[in-house]
Amino acid sequence: MANKKTVKKTTRKNTNLRLVKNSDLGLQKHKVRKEEKLRFGKGKRTVILSVSLAAFLAALIGGYAYIIRNYKVTTVYVEGNVHYTNEEIMEMVMGGRYGDNSLFLSLKYRDKGIDDIPFIQTMDVSIEASDTIRIIVYEKALAGYVAYLGQYVYFDKDGIVVEASSEKTAGIPQVTGLRFDHVILHERLPVENPDIFNEVLNITQQLEKYSMSADRIYFDPEYKVTLLFGEARVALGDSEYIDEKIMKLQYILPGLVDKKGILDMREYSEDTKSYSFEQD
Repeated sequence: MANKKTVKKTTRKNTNLRLVKNSDLGLQKHKVRKEEKLRFGKGKRTVILSVSLAAFLAALIGGYAYIIRNYKVTTVYVEGNVHYTNEEIMEMVMGGRYGDNSLFLSLKYRDKGIDDIPFIQTMDVSIEASDTIRIIVYEKALAGYVAYLGQYVYFDKDGIVVEASSEKTAGIPQVTGLRFDHVILHERLPVENPDIFNEVLNITQQLEKYSMSADRIYFDPEYKVTLLFGEARVALGDSEYIDEKIMKLQYILPGLVDKKGILDMREYSEDTKSYSFEQD
């Protein structure tokens, strides 16, 4: 009897052991299936990401090609430039990589002009169409220049030195007779009478108003003015009635072409019909 009980007890114990092992096996199989499923999921996601990245790159390349092809500048309008040619202005604005692309230029110059260029206050760039841009140049108001140490020193209406250059700019008169001992860029020429710069600008503007351009504006020690047009000299005297004198000069100047001498306009009167010219 004792032996039978022992056998039954042992048999149940073994059965319990087998049940435990079967349960472990099921868990292992479940883990294997789960791992396989997970491995499959990662691989699928990798393929999807690769396809998405390829599609994104293709779209990016296609968009880049479209922009390069459809926003290429073929027409450029340039306004307001005197000291620089249209080609020089275009090179300043459009030089460098992608400089001929209107979309790139619109981003580069959005709400921003171009500064720090000699003789130019600023330049504005506007996009008229995908293939057309307009460049508006605002030049500095130059009154004249003085020669100093082999350089042409340009100054504005206030006498501020704007630029020093080894090249002469057409249309800007040389001013002589002013006395100064040094020149500093972006500072006023140190002359005895700073008011002289307003007179220089007025003379330049009046000449331009009547389509005349003097080669030189000379001030004597008493600041009386003489204009030089080639070999012809025009003595205007002091600043009184100088606008009226220049207005009359427009009718006289054509007769002075290729002449060498001095036209005396120091005395002014509305009734004066002619002025004496003394030939050298």
